[in-house]
Amino acid sequence: MLLSDADHTTDSRPAEQSNTLLWYALQVKVKLTRDVSRTLQYKGYEAYTPCYPCSRQWSDRAGRIEVPLLPGYVFVRVDPALRMPVLTTPGVYGMVGVGKHPTPIEEAELESLRRIARSGLSLEPWSFLQVGQRVRIEEGLLRGITGILVDARKPSRVVVSVEAIERSIAVHVDRHCLRPIGLIA
Repeated sequence: MLLSDADHTTDSRPAEQSNTLLWYALQVKVKLTRDVSRTLQYKGYEAYTPCYPCSRQWSDRAGRIEVPLLPGYVFVRVDPALRMPVLTTPGVYGMVGVGKHPTPIEEAELESLRRIARSGLSLEPWSFLQVGQRVRIEEGLLRGITGILVDARKPSRVVVSVEAIERSIAVHVDRHCLRPIGLIA
């Protein structure tokens, strides 16, 4: 099992203070995900970026590297009232939340991510799909077709409509072939 530097957290504050703080998600520049995590750790924050081993092919060689499981997101334990040093870190766009109010991440959700990342099982990023969401089929004979996801079970059911005649058909597609393109109104 490979562990990345970002899987380890450091925190220069007393443990009791650190444990009273909540976790928040930061939206960051995708290519700087791991760098932002390391910079925050250097600044003394407890930061976490789940990573997984991935095979890559370059023109002259192949190899396995650690890549972020959720590219563009870093989790940090911080007091939201004292978030300015976090937000001014190069590569950080902002904290995930509603309006100007950051939304805390449940400790159990973060622990689930940690356990999955440490499990050694095969894993990969996956699109978040909801029933009612517009999707595009990205692979196979139906590549490029768009529709509405109406059933997320295996195989997923996508409805494709011809609006002018007000008729629709449903097709069963493997979930891994679907990518979200937005929510319907």
